[in-house]
Amino acid sequence: MKFTTFAVTAVALAASAAANAQDAQQSTTNVTLYGVADAYVQIANGAANLSRVQSGGLQGSRFGLRVTEDLGGGLRALAVLESGINIDDGTNGQNAFWGRQSYVGIGSASLGTLTLGRQYGSIYNLSSDFSEFSNVSTGASTAVIGGFGGYEPVRGGTTYSATGNGGPARVNNSVKYESPTFAGFKAGALWGFGETTGSTNEQRVADVYARYNGYGFDAMVSFVDDKQDLTSQDVRTTSGAVGYTYGDWHGTAGVIAVNDRSAVDADGQGFWVGGDYRFGQNLVRAQYVQNKAKNVNEGKTQAFGVLGQVRVADLRRLQGRCPVGLR
Repeated sequence: MKFTTFAVTAVALAASAAANAQDAQQSTTNVTLYGVADAYVQIANGAANLSRVQSGGLQGSRFGLRVTEDLGGGLRALAVLESGINIDDGTNGQNAFWGRQSYVGIGSASLGTLTLGRQYGSIYNLSSDFSEFSNVSTGASTAVIGGFGGYEPVRGGTTYSATGNGGPARVNNSVKYESPTFAGFKAGALWGFGETTGSTNEQRVADVYARYNGYGFDAMVSFVDDKQDLTSQDVRTTSGAVGYTYGDWHGTAGVIAVNDRSAVDADGQGFWVGGDYRFGQNLVRAQYVQNKAKNVNEGKTQAFGVLGQVRVADLRRLQGRCPVGLR
């Protein structure tokens, strides 16, 4: 079997060469250790009652390592290793130790950023940045944005996506490029390799997106084509969202549509709308989510949530910086 290696090696060598060339000038390296610990008690009332301790009420619990190094000439090397933690029982959050993110790349303010590894797809950022409750799966899956009960574009899964474990929200074996920002606009594209011999184009995740931020508005559109030849899956997810900030008020809204092009034909459509108001250091949030499954297991699910956040302490992030060069 013949293997052809390109770009990945070139990027690694370029970063290494640039770092070595700057040894005499003492290149600047920043290493940041960060994390979130979040746990809560949930009491659910329905056909049957349930009380339990859960992890990740406001944000997913995690710890991570972020590295950046100035390579000179406007270039920087970067890497992120981030592990999800279930605080309630100490297990890994995404079925892998570095399950949230693990990627390396090179970036430039004028040329954009190229990264390789396990990283967020556009639908993760859209459903997180434009939702009052992020995209955490509090409650039943159908109460989450894009929860249609089959293919889950936001929650991800271990078997449905072409790249496995959490796709297409998090994409394994992926190459991602994001442009610089021009007058508030930026765009990007991601390709996730299914890594199946003989099925390079039939076993993959293709993801493109665009985003604008300016004049109080923040808007994003996303298109994901997730194709898995081994199971004859062919799903396209189109989504869009907008946010607007005016003083202490902030509103968000979005739509999502799943087009299942396989024989299963399990389509889905949904939307959400929410807002929050900040008074001092405190915050009140509210959001309504609706999902409609079509063709298979047809039905509508909806959820409404209200949350009050009260700051009781000023907990500052601890950052560790290591003044050494990458080797």
